[in-house]
Amino acid sequence: MAESGPFRSSASAVQLSGRLLCWSLAAAMASAAVDASLHPHLSWWSVVWPLPWWSTCLAALAWAVLRAREKADRTPPQDSARTDWEQAA
Repeated sequence: MAESGPFRSSASAVQLSGRLLCWSLAAAMASAAVDASLHPHLSWWSVVWPLPWWSTCLAALAWAVLRAREKADRTPPQDSARTDWEQAA
């Protein structure tokens, strides 16, 4: 039986990277909205506000690689009839 705890999850790496992608995109959009509407004149703001955009790009790349790997590891159905599996490929 799997252990439960704060760092144990039944979610796969693909799901976790998808969640990271969504949250980093939300943070990127929020930082862009703050930059566009409030025009903060803080010395560190010009360095900080693009960081969520970079993390979004990295998370999208990680999700794409993990998703492709997950799809490649799945086995097709054993029946010989043309299925949705072949149509999707």
